[in-house]
Amino acid sequence: MRYFSLCLLWISWCYVSQTQAEFFTSIGQMTDLIYLEKDLVKSLKEYITAEEAKLSTIKSWAEKLDELTDTSTSDPEGYLGHPVNAYKLMKRLNTEWLRLESLVLQHTSDDFIANLSIQRQYFPTDEDESGAAKALMRLQDTYRLDSDSISKGRLPGTQDLVSLSVDDCFELGKVAYNDGDYYHTLLWMEQTLRQLEEGETGGVSKAEVLDYLSYSVYQMGDLRRAIKLTKRLIAADPKHLRAKNNLNYFNNLLRQQTQDDEESDVESSESQDMKYVPPVDYLPERDTYEALCRGEGIKMTARRQKRLFCRYHNGNNNPRLLIAPIKEEDEWDSPHIVRYYEVLSDAEIVRIKDLAKPRVANYGVGGQYEPHFDFSRKEEQDAFKELGTGNRLATFLNYMSDVTAGGATVFPDFGAAIYPKKGTAVFWYNLFRSGEGDYRTRHAACPVLVGSKWVSNKWIHERGQEFKRPCGLTEVD
Repeated sequence: MRYFSLCLLWISWCYVSQTQAEFFTSIGQMTDLIYLEKDLVKSLKEYITAEEAKLSTIKSWAEKLDELTDTSTSDPEGYLGHPVNAYKLMKRLNTEWLRLESLVLQHTSDDFIANLSIQRQYFPTDEDESGAAKALMRLQDTYRLDSDSISKGRLPGTQDLVSLSVDDCFELGKVAYNDGDYYHTLLWMEQTLRQLEEGETGGVSKAEVLDYLSYSVYQMGDLRRAIKLTKRLIAADPKHLRAKNNLNYFNNLLRQQTQDDEESDVESSESQDMKYVPPVDYLPERDTYEALCRGEGIKMTARRQKRLFCRYHNGNNNPRLLIAPIKEEDEWDSPHIVRYYEVLSDAEIVRIKDLAKPRVANYGVGGQYEPHFDFSRKEEQDAFKELGTGNRLATFLNYMSDVTAGGATVFPDFGAAIYPKKGTAVFWYNLFRSGEGDYRTRHAACPVLVGSKWVSNKWIHERGQEFKRPCGLTEVD
C-alpha cells in the first residue's frame, strides 16, 4: 500500500646605433626619459594597487564563500530550509558570481574562467532569483512577518541569524516593483532605507531608494507621504529632474483634493501603516487558510480533545499486524483523521528521496499547495477515468521530514492543522460510504517557513475496497 510519489608593462630597450647616440647622451633629452619612466612607474604602481585591491576583493569573497559552503554542504537540506539562505543562494549564483567573473576577466585567469563557463549552465536564471524573492514575500504575508525580522534572520525555530544586506533588501524591493507589487516594494524599500540610516553601507544610495519609495507610496494613494518622500529625494539628490517633476505633479493632484481631506489625512498618513493589498490570485478562503498556517483559528476544543485517543491497531486482526501492531493516534474527530507512527524507516525515506529528486516530492522555498480536494467532484467525473479504479476514496499522506516552522496541512472548513512528523503518515476518507464526496476535506499545504518538507501520497481508490468499506445506506454515511 506504499506508493511514493536540487601595463602588462612593456619597455623596449633597443640597440642604439651611432647615428642615434647624440640623442641619448643629451641630458636635455634624457630628462624627458626620466619623467617618462616616472610616469611608467606611477602607472605600474596604479596597476599593482588596482590588482591588489581586486585580489583583496576576490580573496575576501573566496574566504567568505569557503566558510559559507562548508556550512551549507554539511547539511544542504537544513541550510536551504532557511528561506533567506535559499534566496541568497539564488542571488549569489545568478548575480554575484557573474559580477565576480567580470572582475576576474579584467585580468584573465584561464582555469577559473573555463571552469566558471562550464558551471554557468547550472546557474539559476533571473526568473529563478525573482521566484525566490517572491517566495520570501509570500512567507512574509502568510506568517505576518515584518521586513526587519526577515532581514535580521529572526524566524521561528532558527538559532543562526542569517541577515539580508542593504543590497539584498533593495533587490527584493525591485523584484516587487517590477511585478507591479507596490505593497511589497514599500515594505522592502523602507527596510533598505532603515538599514542605510543605521549606518550599513552597500551599492545603493538613499536617493535610489527614495525614488522607488516615493513612487510606490503614490501608487498606493498616499499623496502626502509621496510628497514628503519626494522632498527627501530632492534633498539627497538636488539634480534629480524626475523627482522635481514628480513633486510638481503630486502637489497639483493634492490641490485637487478637498480642504477637508487635506486636514484629516495629514496625521493619519504618517501614523498608519499602508494597508495590505490582496494578490491577484486571492482566494476567498485565503484568510482562514493562512490563519491556520500561523496556528490561529484552530478549532481544537477541550471537549473535542477528550474524544481523541491513541492506540495499537492490528488492522482488524491482520496477521501481519498481530505481533507488531501499528501505532495509531487520532488527530481529529469529525471527519476522522488519524496519524500512524513508524510508517517509514530512515533508510526508506532516503531511498524515496533519491528516487523523487528528479520529480516533485519536496516543497521548495515558500512552497505551498493551495486549498483543494483530493477526490473528483461530480463535474469532474472523468478525472481518474484512465486509471479505471474509481474516485479517490481516501488519502494516506506520508511525512518524510520534520519541519522547523510552517508546512502544516490545514483544513479550512473545520479549522484543523496537522503538522509534519518524520516517519509518520496521516489518513482520512475523502468520500462518505455512499460514495458522495466529503467536502469538509478540502485542505491545503502551508508554505514551509523554516526547514524542508518532504511528502509522498498513497491515494486509495474505490475499486478493490468494496468489502473493506461497504457502501452506506444514506448519503452521508
